[in-house]
Amino acid sequence: MGEPRTIRVIVVDDRQPVRESLVALMTPLEDVEVAGSAADGAQALELLRRLDGVDVVLMDLNAALEAIRRITGDHPDVAVVVLTTGADDEPLAGALAAGARGFLTKDAGRGEIGVALRAVAAGQLTFGAGVSSRLASVLAAAAGPGVKALPRKEGRLTAREAEVLGLIAAGLSNGEIAAELFIGEATVKTHINNAFAKIGVRNRVQAIRYAAGHGLTP
Repeated sequence: MGEPRTIRVIVVDDRQPVRESLVALMTPLEDVEVAGSAADGAQALELLRRLDGVDVVLMDLNAALEAIRRITGDHPDVAVVVLTTGADDEPLAGALAAGARGFLTKDAGRGEIGVALRAVAAGQLTFGAGVSSRLASVLAAAAGPGVKALPRKEGRLTAREAEVLGLIAAGLSNGEIAAELFIGEATVKTHINNAFAKIGVRNRVQAIRYAAGHGLTP
């Protein structure tokens, strides 16, 4: 087997000590290279124009949503991972809509950051511990009352499929769902595929929105 592909990352935060801390945190990751750092979205876009092969932009949630939209629109091969604190839930849905593909809390450790970077670089969506449930709460609040019942036109979810959707919204991985429900991971994947087909979603972000709007969140 060949060497693992190096993931090139740009770090964006308006505070230099935070940028330096993130760079120091990622430096020991053998498959990650920090290609540059920026104080804001405009600087990040300039770096993306000048640098080749950037895979991920790791940026603070307080950066303008327009920057996320510009990055994902002008550079569709670059994934945006957003760093959030526990006090700024409201912009989460906006960042998701703007095209962010990953969310981490700012206290995420090196291992969790590495897992997230590898996931989004491979084209997956990723949510750090605690972020999915917060995002689901934001989306549920935005949906408002009166959306709890499943639409009649959709295939009826089994109790297990609804349970799995709720655990996805809580931020659990397939392996964690399997452990929680005492079933095999292959069975979890089957439930997810069946549920996604019934409710007409294609990925976990859409599933979280659905779960939030239909009372399936924990």
